[in-house]
Amino acid sequence: MANVSVRWEALNLTIALTHRAEVMENPLQTYLLGIIISICGNVLISISLNIQKYAHVRQCQRGSKPYYTSVVWWGGVLLMGVGELGNFAAYGFAPASLIAPLGCVAVIASAFISVIFLKETVRVSDVVGGTLAITGTYVLVTFAPHTSTHITAHLVQFYAVSWHFLLYLAIEIILFCILLFVYKKKNVKHIVVVMLLVALLASLTVISVKAVSGMITESFKGEGHLQLIYPIFYVMLVIMVASCAFQIKFLNQAMKMFDATEVVPINFVFFTASAIVAGRRHADKVQPEAKTRTYGSLADKLMCHRAGKNDES
Repeated sequence: MANVSVRWEALNLTIALTHRAEVMENPLQTYLLGIIISICGNVLISISLNIQKYAHVRQCQRGSKPYYTSVVWWGGVLLMGVGELGNFAAYGFAPASLIAPLGCVAVIASAFISVIFLKETVRVSDVVGGTLAITGTYVLVTFAPHTSTHITAHLVQFYAVSWHFLLYLAIEIILFCILLFVYKKKNVKHIVVVMLLVALLASLTVISVKAVSGMITESFKGEGHLQLIYPIFYVMLVIMVASCAFQIKFLNQAMKMFDATEVVPINFVFFTASAIVAGRRHADKVQPEAKTRTYGSLADKLMCHRAGKNDES
């Protein structure tokens, strides 16, 4: 038993060291591709949310069939699926610290769409909130440490059974059960309660999406090994699909009760916060020193990129 324990610890150490060695900065072109895909995906998501809101408004006015029998609502859901696929693809090209804050695009686009087409009113607080969201996104995207890792099935397995992740998962489940009890049994229909339920699901979505997209990307690289043969890939795929489905359910309940100008910004803030918290432990292990080139600013990367070209010339 002692030999097995020693071998297991040695294997864990080897995986961790390999993980550190695999951490490297993505090419700038790959980052930009991920950003463009994410922006397009978030615009589609904002359109889809407003289409779903329109379906809820129309259903309330007519008081007829449930919203999920509406062709318009299903069109919005389909459009959201396409947008989420865009975000899914973006996580394969760029780190979560770049992609998650770009949900701000959905906030701004949704504000314009809801005001123009749904005739919702814009308050001063909405303008201030939108300005702060844009500022915060700029700061996060520009100065956050942007490192990317070769995500393999062995690496996902290693972190999935670590005590840090298991503790985080246990806390999430407890909080989710408490909020669900308050929402369903106590009939507390406050927007923060509903959006916190969405945010807790979103943190699992971010983890699973990054794992699944990373393993798919690694599988189709020229030098990569097929990752789709490992059970952990399908475990993460099930978590991703289930968490996305329940997010849509709670988001629609929020859209039915509140305006899009309230739901979308709160969802963006909670989602970004949950994504950062979910990736914190992972980032602690790979975050570079402030003096290295992988720390911060995309502008700095561009300057370094140009300087490299000038030096070559």
